[in-house]
Amino acid sequence: MIVGKVTGSVVSTRKNENLIGNKFMIVEPVESMRERTGCLVAIDNIGAGIGEYVLVALGSAARIGCGVESAPVDAAIVGILDDPSVWAQA
Repeated sequence: MIVGKVTGSVVSTRKNENLIGNKFMIVEPVESMRERTGCLVAIDNIGAGIGEYVLVALGSAARIGCGVESAPVDAAIVGILDDPSVWAQA
């Protein structure tokens, strides 16, 4: 799991049928977690907005965390941070 900042959204008119109706956001990991991965696209079922700091589950935990076990999902926003001040400086 990583902490990141939502920097944008992705619009896809054609996608896997298991992903229809889902929102996708671009997440940039905070500096201290950036070694693992660069920016990533994460499915968002909780309503995160641009500029918010979020928790992102990766791998098979992402599919379980967003309730789409049969979809090709590798990253999912599973939480929005209430107090991102610590991470905003990281």
